[in-house]
Amino acid sequence: MSENAVKKAKKPSFFKGVKAEFKKITWPDKTSLFKQTAAVIGVSLVVGVIIAVMDFIIQYGVNFLLTL
Repeated sequence: MSENAVKKAKKPSFFKGVKAEFKKITWPDKTSLFKQTAAVIGVSLVVGVIIAVMDFIIQYGVNFLLTL
């Protein structure tokens, strides 16, 4: 047997590996998916508000320092 044939015989198919990995996935049920989605949206809103408040405070501080 040539070296090429040996290499091809030992190399697993990429798509067979992907298929095997997809079989291992456990998909979330609807309630857990809803809870996780709500948590992500809630945290995103809270972080957005915190960043907006910090931006306003910093902008106010810089404007105050420039008027001195």
